[in-house]
Amino acid sequence: MSGIHPSAIIEDGAQIGQGCTIGPFCHIGPSVRLGDRVELKSHVVVTGDTSIGDDTVIFSFAVVGEIPQDKKFGGEDTRLEIGERNRIREHVTINTGTDGGGGVTRIGDDCLLMAGVHVAHDVQIGNRVILVNHAGAAGHCIIEDDVIVGGISGLHQFVRVGRGAIIGALTMVPNDVIPYGLVQAPRGELDGLNLVGLKRRGVTREDISALRAAFKELSEGDGTFMDRANRLGEEADNEYVRQIVEFVTGQTDRSFLTPRK
Repeated sequence: MSGIHPSAIIEDGAQIGQGCTIGPFCHIGPSVRLGDRVELKSHVVVTGDTSIGDDTVIFSFAVVGEIPQDKKFGGEDTRLEIGERNRIREHVTINTGTDGGGGVTRIGDDCLLMAGVHVAHDVQIGNRVILVNHAGAAGHCIIEDDVIVGGISGLHQFVRVGRGAIIGALTMVPNDVIPYGLVQAPRGELDGLNLVGLKRRGVTREDISALRAAFKELSEGDGTFMDRANRLGEEADNEYVRQIVEFVTGQTDRSFLTPRK
């Protein structure tokens, strides 16, 4: 262990990895497990049955691992798992899970949670996700890899956001978002594809063209949204398009943001 400020409180039972830095007035609960080289700035609270992966940095006044903001929570044993190399900025709050939601909240690797972000109980977040200032994910949301959620935006309970999607600022998202979708407007309208994100990740022009054609079919084809997705699945041979089809058709009882025509 190294770099533990004398004003920090580390309760008996906490496990602190090698090379951790724990700043002034931090409080670490007895069931917390910090990986190697984790850094806590000043006034950070980490509590509950919480594990934090190597090289993660948590900034001042964040509260990580507190009980859910859910009236149904009765004190049952639930946990929070945070992966490696995450950046969790000031005033972020992340809650543990609930029995009814699987009992665990998870965050993957290489994520950035900017100031004031809230991650509620049983949320599942993938890798390389960015939640911009004061964004919030309500209970049971699923956010897949490489998603960006804009500032002061909110995800309704149980919403899924497919990989590579982007949510504009000041947006409320009441329904599922297809992979690589672009969502904006106050009530969350699916307004196209996240072309900037696709190009940044080096997706080929041929794949982007296939995604464009798929989006056009979903927005302008005959039948219901689910009919179009099923038809797309019968015709598509592109990996990225298949991801969209599987995301939609694998959950036939869910509501999706339908593309604007």
